[in-house]
Amino acid sequence: MIKTSFLNPQKLPLVIQPPEDKENKADLDSLLEIVRAENDFFREKLLTRGALLFRGYRVESVSDLERFVQKFSGGEKLFSYAGGVSPRNPLNSGGVYTSTEYPAQYALSLHNELSYADVYPRRLYFCCLTPAETGGETTLGDSRRILQNIDKKVVEAFKNKKICYVRNLYSDKGSGYSWQEAFETDDKQTVENRCRKIGARFQWKTDGGLRVSQIRPAVINHPLTGEEVWFNQADGFHPSNLDAETYQTLFAAAGDDAFRLNVFYGDGSPIDLEVLKHIRAVLQSETIPHRWLAGDVLILDNILAAHGRMPFTGERKIALAMT
Repeated sequence: MIKTSFLNPQKLPLVIQPPEDKENKADLDSLLEIVRAENDFFREKLLTRGALLFRGYRVESVSDLERFVQKFSGGEKLFSYAGGVSPRNPLNSGGVYTSTEYPAQYALSLHNELSYADVYPRRLYFCCLTPAETGGETTLGDSRRILQNIDKKVVEAFKNKKICYVRNLYSDKGSGYSWQEAFETDDKQTVENRCRKIGARFQWKTDGGLRVSQIRPAVINHPLTGEEVWFNQADGFHPSNLDAETYQTLFAAAGDDAFRLNVFYGDGSPIDLEVLKHIRAVLQSETIPHRWLAGDVLILDNILAAHGRMPFTGERKIALAMT
């Protein structure tokens, strides 16, 4: 048996907990049995709510998370993050990673994982191994509501032109932003093969770095529900995220290629800063902070639910698997 509830008025996520008389006996094995017995129910709720939180079942390690994912997904192979933008560290050889290794003092805005690539995960599985001392909430947002609240003319422009994402990866391994770390290999041929697989164009630079670009839609339809959603990271890639001094210094040095991340419309034209300001305001208004407890497992439908992160202090360890 289970009990369900919500943590906020937006009803994101749906919380699944053991009944009060079973709380002291709720462990991973009991959770796996519940997932087996109620899998159809959980999958249906994930498609309507976009996010599920399993709380109170003592999922305490990377191997625990891996067992949970295998049971929930029906044995699907875990998704490889090789070629992704965010700096992550693999926690095992099976496809479990740390959440984004981004400086603790900065927030990450709402986004859908790998929306800049032709190949992206359908589900994300986060597990809280160690909550932050303060802050560190994983933020959530409904991708359907985000689309509905963005100005229709902005949406139409993004639909018609699509988005061109650009990444300039360094050659200095150890920076956190090298092509070796991004693609989890030192072999250039493997990198090129991965670029082709994810639909990316690539260009090796004379300094040993790598330029990767991809043209992607800004709005997509969920393959099962048919719902239209905002599914892009234009606001996160655009260098206007940088402070003015850093922006000017980098641009003066090498123009657009100076930026680690950049974004344009699919036809190569620039995205107006007022448009980005509007998008960021909508994302901020739709942001729902989720405060972690140790042992929490949060499942997101990567198309229906966007996610981000708040600044934090102390040690924070969130494991991530994807299918």
